[in-house]
Amino acid sequence: MSLASRIENLISPTIEELGFEIVRVELLGEMNPCLQIMADRLDQTGMNVDDCAQISRAVSAIMDVEDPITNAYTLEVSSPGLDRPLVKRAHFERFKGHEIRLEKRGASDDQRRFRGHLTGIDGDVVSLLIKGEEIQIPFTEIVKAKIVVTDELLAAAKEGNEE
Repeated sequence: MSLASRIENLISPTIEELGFEIVRVELLGEMNPCLQIMADRLDQTGMNVDDCAQISRAVSAIMDVEDPITNAYTLEVSSPGLDRPLVKRAHFERFKGHEIRLEKRGASDDQRRFRGHLTGIDGDVVSLLIKGEEIQIPFTEIVKAKIVVTDELLAAAKEGNEE
């Protein structure tokens, strides 16, 4: 298990108790590492600076006690934003219908990058609609995926902020 995964396991219960979910935890760099935590609200309303500060204080307290990173590090807490990464299976279901970019592992002669409308996830298979053709990609082969910012996405986000 990677250090980032161990840290995610350490902080998840507290973050969820506060009303948030962890989208992604990354540990970047070696000499002066940066611990990046991307979180979202469980109620799926927009994140704000106060939410990030609350998460940061909670994570700092846990990290001080557990001390999984032995040297100095920087902590960054952010929201996923509109062009959010899709990391967990639940993300692929939640954002069904949106246009996404996806990169998968693959041989050099195989297509690795895709852009299409996410039609969902069924078990371990993510489905995309690309130019009228449905493409299926095993979840375990996905290296990274993220939502593409489109006019429709911007309009939906604006509607959500006006409620």
